[in-house]
Amino acid sequence: MPIVAVIFVLLAGVGLAVQAPTNAALAKTSGSVLLSSLVSFIVGSAVLALAWAATDRTSPAGLRGAPTWAWAGGLYGACFVAAMAYAAPRLGLATTLTVAIASQLAMALVLDHFGLLGLKVTPVSLGRIAGVACVLVGIVLVRRG
Repeated sequence: MPIVAVIFVLLAGVGLAVQAPTNAALAKTSGSVLLSSLVSFIVGSAVLALAWAATDRTSPAGLRGAPTWAWAGGLYGACFVAAMAYAAPRLGLATTLTVAIASQLAMALVLDHFGLLGLKVTPVSLGRIAGVACVLVGIVLVRRG
């Protein structure tokens, strides 16, 4: 397992946990989940634009060859950010994150099993299903305290 990738994912997970209450605070202050989500995306887009300009500079022309469905990533991200900003203060952060992770894992099993969206086929197994089931049990335990 490439350690750098694991470290990046661990840091991203920490960022996601902090992002929901951060955006929820913006939503509470502004009175709008959508405005707080928009601000989150504007700040994130600015950071990515600066990082791209400073380090990468891959030509945007290469995007012309992307499949139509590949353009929907921002839509999913926007919906996720808004949902997390809405749900975190209502459900609590731990419950919100465990429900999000469970749904991500369930969808990941489907995507992997059928090799959808350009992924390699990784069949569903009893062990993989048991892993997702453990997360679902975790949701119940987190919710009940």
